[in-house]
Amino acid sequence: MASKLTARQSEILGLIEQAIANTGFPPTRAEIAQTLGFKSANAAEDHLRALEKKGYISLAPGASRGIRLIQSAHDSSSSVVADLARGVVNALSLPVVGRVAAGAPILAAENVAREVAIDPGMFDKQPDYMLEVRGMSMRDIGIMDGDLLAVKKAADARTGQIVVARIDDEVTVKRLVRERDRVVLEPENPDFEPIVVTDDTSFAIEGIAVGLIRTTTLQ
Repeated sequence: MASKLTARQSEILGLIEQAIANTGFPPTRAEIAQTLGFKSANAAEDHLRALEKKGYISLAPGASRGIRLIQSAHDSSSSVVADLARGVVNALSLPVVGRVAAGAPILAAENVAREVAIDPGMFDKQPDYMLEVRGMSMRDIGIMDGDLLAVKKAADARTGQIVVARIDDEVTVKRLVRERDRVVLEPENPDFEPIVVTDDTSFAIEGIAVGLIRTTTLQ
């Protein structure tokens, strides 16, 4: 049986339950800290550790929303909120990269617009981040403006794969084509021209596309 909670622990557990009931996902440490007026997310972390020790939640390392609700403060046997929580026990929280600042690593804090929680079994290969697609250059294979492209970090790729590539200070999504003496980034829309990588071009592969989420499913 779970141990008795302090008033603050009950408040945090209630906040977790409310977030799951309202959105389907647990809050982040920063969201807990902001809502309850803590000076830092570390204070929220301390209370979460105490809740875990008392058997009300479990914490997944390395995931900002990795809070699993085990027992409700109100009903340990049949909480509707706990049922909702079990549906997202293994949810994978991924950063959503928006516009990429020139010269910044793609997962730099200034590039991350938000996070999204997904079912880890949604894709054959587990992505490292989601990239918000800009423009319609890949329209003909169903990658539309505003879609979330699931990306696995990689520094190399095979010809024919859809990649996230950095050309000088721009990040783009294209099909990689390796020819005998050059690399070409091919669009999937005849309104756009291929990008030919030359010796004067700063070029790097940032990742390989492993799936897609149509943004209308996230509304």
